[in-house]
Amino acid sequence: MRLPRPRPRSLAGQLFAMQVVLVALVVAGCAVFAYVTDLTQAEETARRQSTATAAAVAHSPSVVAAARSADPSAVLQPYTEALRRHADVAFVVIMAPDGTRWTHPEPDQIGRTYLGHIEEAVRGRTFSETHLGVLGPSVRTVAPVHDEDGRLVALVSAGITIERISEQVREQVAALFGMAGAALALGGAGTYVVNARLRRHTHGMNAAELSRMHDYHEAALHAVREGLVMLDGRRRIALINDGARELLGLDEGVIGRSAAELGLPAPLTGALLSSEPRVDETHLTADRVLVVSTRPVVGGERRGTVVTLRDRTELQALSGELDSERGFTQALRSQAHEAANRLHTVVSLIELGRVTEAVEFATAELELAQALTDRVVDAVGEPVLAALLLGKAAQANERGVELVLTEDSRIDDGRVPAAVPSRDLVTILGNLIDNAVEAVGGTPHARVRVTVAARAGDGELLLRVGDNGPGVRPADRDAILSRGWTTRGPGRGLGLALVGQAVSRASGTLELTDATEGGAEFTVRLPLPREGGAGAPVTAGAPARVEVTP
Repeated sequence: MRLPRPRPRSLAGQLFAMQVVLVALVVAGCAVFAYVTDLTQAEETARRQSTATAAAVAHSPSVVAAARSADPSAVLQPYTEALRRHADVAFVVIMAPDGTRWTHPEPDQIGRTYLGHIEEAVRGRTFSETHLGVLGPSVRTVAPVHDEDGRLVALVSAGITIERISEQVREQVAALFGMAGAALALGGAGTYVVNARLRRHTHGMNAAELSRMHDYHEAALHAVREGLVMLDGRRRIALINDGARELLGLDEGVIGRSAAELGLPAPLTGALLSSEPRVDETHLTADRVLVVSTRPVVGGERRGTVVTLRDRTELQALSGELDSERGFTQALRSQAHEAANRLHTVVSLIELGRVTEAVEFATAELELAQALTDRVVDAVGEPVLAALLLGKAAQANERGVELVLTEDSRIDDGRVPAAVPSRDLVTILGNLIDNAVEAVGGTPHARVRVTVAARAGDGELLLRVGDNGPGVRPADRDAILSRGWTTRGPGRGLGLALVGQAVSRASGTLELTDATEGGAEFTVRLPLPREGGAGAPVTAGAPARVEVTP
């Protein structure tokens, strides 16, 4: 039976174990260092204390007088014992210059020879040493005693045993280890608290799992083509992938900047700064249509926002083309229905024997239907624009709106440069005509005037659409290119914003003025090559200049 392999210890657990061992080693090292230091200091203190005691005895006149007496021990033994207890030393021994003891803490040692070195003291120098004596190993100091004439009359030795020094050190070490234990316990508790918090933040994962997650995170971040932006709690860019930088037109140094400082359109900035989640909202930048979704990151407190971006520019353009195709289909169906009605009328007139009336009716209808077609075909050589105008004319006629192509309209085939895609022309002119047709709905004698002209001499392609509707209110003129601006209810208002994008891509200008018939008139000018090759068009992608004239 194979036992399951134990799961590797979490990162927090590993750090906890390492920190506990580190704290223990540091505390143990400090304790050993303190012990050695205290031992050295204790021996040095004992040496100083014994030296001070020996020097005090050597300079005492009473000691010199006693040394000259017939029985020095009788005078000096009580004196040295009192001094030993008062100075807190292990012994004070006064001896003759030849080393014979006159005093000793153990009276039976009086009269015996001193155990230790006295040569330096006999020569008149005070010195210290560690030596094994009657009381055991001790740190002692031997000093000479001179009389008034400088003659050596005695020697004095004061010392402290190693056992007493060790006892003092043991007391200090016991206190030291008590403090070390308290420091170890406190450090362990603090380490546990820190690592418990780390365990919560790492969700109990170990180092290998965190490293693997980081690798997967980096790979996924750069592999996803959709835009991904993560904002921290202060709405600063914490993370952004390559797709988001491309969609928003941001550089590499955007990390750490506030979303309000990115120079994005106001509605898009508002969506990024919003505390409420957003789902599949459509927003426009200078040249893209984006679908934006946001979701706050919540874990006990607000930690930030995750933003996803999807590029809908191509899809929106295709949707516009599809809408145009549907409109063309409906217009053809309507025209087919009307043609059938007229044909039935002609057949009925012939059956009634009204041949002359039938011919006149058919001729009038044919001239009326052919007039606009001939006008468009003669004036507009660009096939895409010609087809668009014919389709929009049919749609306008379906709604009871007259679409008029002005006399100064003229575009020869091939005059539109490749820098201006046909799709953008359809977007610009189609949306302007659709807005104008909707604007004049319900207006008596509704009319939309369209001017399409390629002026090579002026270096511009002119697209102008005017109507005799109610026009644009002065309060709305500054917001006409914003997403959502409409007078037709919610869910609309994208057409003019797309027009603004297309004009911007072509480095053109868009101007809003009052039409001569009372409505609104939109004029788009796109750069064209001038005659003779001079004046090449401006590089596409420059911001469009929008002029609003009251």
